[in-house]
Amino acid sequence: MAGHSKWANIQHRKGREDAKRGKLFTKLVREITVTARTGGPDLDSNPRLRAAVTEAKKNSMPNDNIKRAIEKATGGGDGSQLEECTYEGYGAGGVAVLVEVVTDKKSRTTPEIRHAFSKYGGNMGEEGSVGWQFTKKGYIEIPKSAIDEDGLTMAILEAGADDYEDGGENWGVLTDPADLHTVRDALEGQDLEILSGKLVMIPNTELTITGDTLKKVMQLVEVLEDNDDVQNVWNNADFDEAELV
Repeated sequence: MAGHSKWANIQHRKGREDAKRGKLFTKLVREITVTARTGGPDLDSNPRLRAAVTEAKKNSMPNDNIKRAIEKATGGGDGSQLEECTYEGYGAGGVAVLVEVVTDKKSRTTPEIRHAFSKYGGNMGEEGSVGWQFTKKGYIEIPKSAIDEDGLTMAILEAGADDYEDGGENWGVLTDPADLHTVRDALEGQDLEILSGKLVMIPNTELTITGDTLKKVMQLVEVLEDNDDVQNVWNNADFDEAELV
């Protein structure tokens, strides 16, 4: 699971969220809209929507924007045109890549994703070609300044989490997807600061890459993440962060 933490650290250090807040808001609104449309507008009965709304609030999205996104989903209009899909493929060196998308025009998005894979030494595969290499989990980030490792071990046992990992600057707490909000609420009830809580795809095994292969995979991930239709990019790459300096 170390690879997941490293990619998260890279994103934090770049400050991508602050630099591209407009793009971030677009992605969050799309996630809220499509999730409310498919699972209903009630936060208590739709845990994925609750995660999306919580993440939006953490990123200072105004409540009116959140409300409009939910209303758009349940009232038809533009929200009904959005479609979610997952693209699968391999990056340079055989790195498995999952791309989660919410788009209003799949005929535009598909060639853009395929071109990105091809440009950076990879290829887009068929449905199911790499998805089996990942497991969906709940993932909660807690700053290390909030609690030490011994305290975290006790806290997650009490909260009902599955495990934790060292994410560099933060701890990453892993849960069953269905338990994400229960565990988050329990940790917050212990007065712990929560940086984020979301559903992620964790690689079952990791592939170590270096040099030019690492550079190409980094370029692929960045290009995909910059696409307005892309919500998340998951991969199974493991690498030495010192190579990126």
